Amino acid sequence: MYPIDFFFRAALRYPESTAIESRQESVSYAALADRVSALACAIHKLDDEPGSMVGLCAQNSVAYIVAMLAIMAAGKVWVPLNYRSTPTEIRRITTVIKPSIIIQDGDGAVLTAGLETVHIINTHDIPILIERFTGQPVPEAIRSDDEIQAIKFTGGTTGMPKGVMQPYRAWVAVIINQIHGWKITNNDKFVICAPISHGTGTYVLPVLAQGGCLVLSGSAEAADIVHAFREQKGTMTFMPPTLIYKLIAAGSPKDFPGLRLLIYGGAGMPAEKIARAQDFFGNVLATTYGQTEAPQIATLIGPDALAQPQYRTSVGQASWFTDIAIVDQQQNRLPPNETGEIVIRGDLVMTGYWRLPEKTAETIKNGWLHTGDVGFVDEKGFLFIKDRIRDVIITGGFNVYPIDVENVLSQHVGVYESAVFGITDEKWGESVNAAVQLRADSAATADELKRLVREKLGPVHTPKNIYFFASLPRSPVGKVLKKTIQELVLSGMQDTTETRQL
Repeated sequence: MYPIDFFFRAALRYPESTAIESRQESVSYAALADRVSALACAIHKLDDEPGSMVGLCAQNSVAYIVAMLAIMAAGKVWVPLNYRSTPTEIRRITTVIKPSIIIQDGDGAVLTAGLETVHIINTHDIPILIERFTGQPVPEAIRSDDEIQAIKFTGGTTGMPKGVMQPYRAWVAVIINQIHGWKITNNDKFVICAPISHGTGTYVLPVLAQGGCLVLSGSAEAADIVHAFREQKGTMTFMPPTLIYKLIAAGSPKDFPGLRLLIYGGAGMPAEKIARAQDFFGNVLATTYGQTEAPQIATLIGPDALAQPQYRTSVGQASWFTDIAIVDQQQNRLPPNETGEIVIRGDLVMTGYWRLPEKTAETIKNGWLHTGDVGFVDEKGFLFIKDRIRDVIITGGFNVYPIDVENVLSQHVGVYESAVFGITDEKWGESVNAAVQLRADSAATADELKRLVREKLGPVHTPKNIYFFASLPRSPVGKVLKKTIQELVLSGMQDTTETRQL
C-alpha cells in the first residue's frame, strides 16, 4: 500500500466531507480526489519515468496540497523546495537532484528562474491542467516499500547539501503513528500555519486518511491563526514554540474553543514555558521527536503525560515501528538513565542520503540511525533529550548541556528566549556563553541571570558572558540559529567584556 492510497480510500468513504478549508474556498474529498487525479495525469504526461523527481516551491495553499498529493499519485518523488530560501540555495539543491518538473507559485518563480529544468508548472495554471485531464485514469506505478517517496534536504549552507531519501515504508509508518498517537478522527480540523514543506507536511496524509479537514490559516500571523481556531473551529495543530509564544501574547484562551491537541516541534520548549502554555491553553500540549532522517514521530508524548512535572522535559516514548536506544562512543547500549547518543531503528528510518554513500554509512550503522543527539531513557521508556553532540560544551573537563542552562534562564520573568553555546577558551577549553532575548517592556541584567544560574546549577554552568539580542536570529521555521549567534558574537568580540548588546 502506498501513502497516497490512504487519501483515495478516505475520498471513497467521505466524498461529501470537507477535505480542505481556506478563506477562499472549501474543497470536498470527492472534488480533491478529482483534482489530484487530473494533475497526476498531467504530471505523468510531462514525464512518464517512474520515480523521477518533482520539485515543489510554493507557499501554503490549496494548490500546494493538490500538487503534493498529485506528485505522489503520479508515482513521483516529492522534493519540497523552501520558498523562503535563496535562488543560490535552490540551485544547489536542483543541481543535485535534477528534477524533471518544478511546480511553483509566483514567489517560487523568482527562485527557480533560469534553472535547466525540463518543465515548469505555475500554480495558477493548475486549474487549466485539471480541466484538461479530468476523468483520465491515473497510470499505476509499481514500486517497492524501500523506494523513495520524498527527498528532503537538511544540513548547512556550505558544501554538498544532504538529500534525505524517505521511503514509502517511512511515510506509511508516519501515517499510522500519527493516527494512532493522536487519535485522529473525521471530526478533526487540523490548522496548517507552519510551512507544509517542513514538519507540517507529515500531518497532511494522516488527517486526510481519517476523513479530517485541513484548515489553511492564511499566514503564520497570530490574528490568522486565532481566526482559524475561533471562527473555523480548529481542533489540532502543529507549530514551533515561537508561534505558541506569539499566540499567548496576542490572544485569549477563549479564542481556542475546540482545541484538543497543540503539538509543538522544530525546537525544544523549556519546562517553564511548557507550564505557561498549559496554563493558557489547558491540557492540550503535546510533542514528538524525530529528524528528517526519521520523520517527525519516532517518539511522542500526549497531553496527560506532558502535564506531569517529571515529564515536561521529555519527548515521550517510542512510537510504533520504532526502536529507540542510547549508546556510548563504542556503540554499546546503555542502561536506563545513562546519557549517550540517541539511535533509532525501524520503518521510519531513511534509506540514506541522495548520492552520498559515505555520509550514509557514517549515519546508519548496523541498522541504527545515529541522530547526533544526546539524551537518556528512563525506566518507563521516556526519552529525555539533552542536546546535539556538537553543542555539548566541555568546560574545565565538565560536560555542560546548553538546554539545562536555557531551562534555568527561562525561569526569569524577563527572559523571552535564550540560546547557550560554547566558545573556545584558553583556560577552560570552552567557556559557557548565553544569548538572551528579553520580553517586551522587561528588563534583566547579566548579573541577575548569572546569579540565577549559579544558584540553580552551580558555577560550572554559569555563563561567562551574556549577550542581549533585540531578536534572536531564527530559521524560516522559527528555530533559533545558534551557529549564527556564535558567529555574530565572535565577529563582535574584541575583549572579554561581560555583557554586550547585539
